[in-house]
Amino acid sequence: MFLEAGCEITYELMEPTPLFLLLRPQSGASQQVLAESLALTPPIPVFAYSDSFGNACQRCEAPAGRLEIVAHARAEVSPTIDVHPGAPHTSVLELPAQVIEFLMPSRYCPSDQLGDEARQIVADVTLGYDQVEAIRHWIHTNVEYCYGTSTGSTSALETFTKRRGVCRDFAHLGIALCRGLDIPARMVTGYFHQLKPMDMHAWFEAYVAGRWYTFDATQAEPREGRIVIAYGRDAADVALTIEFGPATLSTMRVWVNEVRSEV
Repeated sequence: MFLEAGCEITYELMEPTPLFLLLRPQSGASQQVLAESLALTPPIPVFAYSDSFGNACQRCEAPAGRLEIVAHARAEVSPTIDVHPGAPHTSVLELPAQVIEFLMPSRYCPSDQLGDEARQIVADVTLGYDQVEAIRHWIHTNVEYCYGTSTGSTSALETFTKRRGVCRDFAHLGIALCRGLDIPARMVTGYFHQLKPMDMHAWFEAYVAGRWYTFDATQAEPREGRIVIAYGRDAADVALTIEFGPATLSTMRVWVNEVRSEV
């Protein structure tokens, strides 16, 4: 399927402010980016770089006043999510070096504090993919999706206790519970077709049977229609924007539409 997606973000800056931006998707295993753009008003120089996760990042310094950021992407994406019930667990000793960091506790995913809970959730479940699916199903069934019940500092442990949150909280909890079972897991952010209400979305991937699989605890069943923007250990690694100075978010608008072809 072909998707067109984008976002418009407007800030009021109190003074000249450096910013980091993470808004440009790249082609990968599940998507082919056909076109993408990033425009800032007022026009200012933007410098590109790749972070340690391979994400396409930009940095700039914006003058005081109103800053408008508009990102756009058109991509061919998989119409389905790959599933692999019964796929075996990959032992820690067999993990590729670049995957190991996704096994460790991180800022919002204190997996070292959720190991017992993870083992209770997956009791008697086959090691590997089925454990991750059991975690995804448990979160979807037991955690209420509710706006305004968490903040930017909410951890997976808090979400497990309160049983409420939004997509980033669901993703953090899935990541932490997987890592508690020695299953590498990472956060993914991007666009999601037919999300209601429309917004940027977050989900997680887990590494089993030698590859990454997609899991989204906000959904009852696997559903594609996603354009990936960034990967990271948790939300601290995948913020859309980081402002190094006083800034007020004025508007945030996101859109995702299916189109008939790449044209």
